[in-house]
Amino acid sequence: MQNSPRTMSIDAVAAEQQRFMVRVYNWMAAGLGITGFMAYYVANTPTFFNIVMGNPIIPIVLIVAQIGLVFWLASRVMQMGVSQATGVFLLYAGLTGITFSTLFVVYTAASITSTFMVTAGTFGAMSLYGYTTKKDLTSWGSFLFMGLIGIIIASVVNIFMQSSMMHMIITYAGVLIFVGLTAYDTQKIKEMNILGNEGTDEDTKEAIRGALTLYLDFINLFLMLLRLMGDRR
Repeated sequence: MQNSPRTMSIDAVAAEQQRFMVRVYNWMAAGLGITGFMAYYVANTPTFFNIVMGNPIIPIVLIVAQIGLVFWLASRVMQMGVSQATGVFLLYAGLTGITFSTLFVVYTAASITSTFMVTAGTFGAMSLYGYTTKKDLTSWGSFLFMGLIGIIIASVVNIFMQSSMMHMIITYAGVLIFVGLTAYDTQKIKEMNILGNEGTDEDTKEAIRGALTLYLDFINLFLMLLRLMGDRR
């Protein structure tokens, strides 16, 4: 029998929230692990890499598939079965890894590794802040969302302008936005956990939804930092 949130002590609530966040981080780590493995494997397997990058249509299909999967999972995860939600999340992570295989061609492996470590440290610090702070970060949400929309629009415009100055401004702004989103989303995920449903299918799907959010924050922060720190081949 599940405990009602009203009958749970403050310590019990904190302990359940902590266990929930551990599950979120575990799912996120699984997604990042699959992404990293697929990126490295494809980049170092000429047959697969040539198949993926030899046809200009395939990268476009991959990107469209990723966008479709992430929107589908984000909007429908609670209506899916656990196995379906798991499959979609891991498939998305795998497709992202295939797309990221090109990074090993553009940047040195050493700079990718060092940037990943910096990203992990920055993400960990901001996520810890979001989890532990008593400050309500709700007010950050609209500001960060507007900033995110702004860098997306600016990035599209810069495809045509090809301005190196705008590229740097977008990159620095992107780092700040995803650093902020990491803290904001961590607090939001912690608070969205439905107390008393630990161990249920709904709890697992909540964890997957939270993991997807933090996974997206992590990989976008990584990409922004790689633009700044990466050594090109």
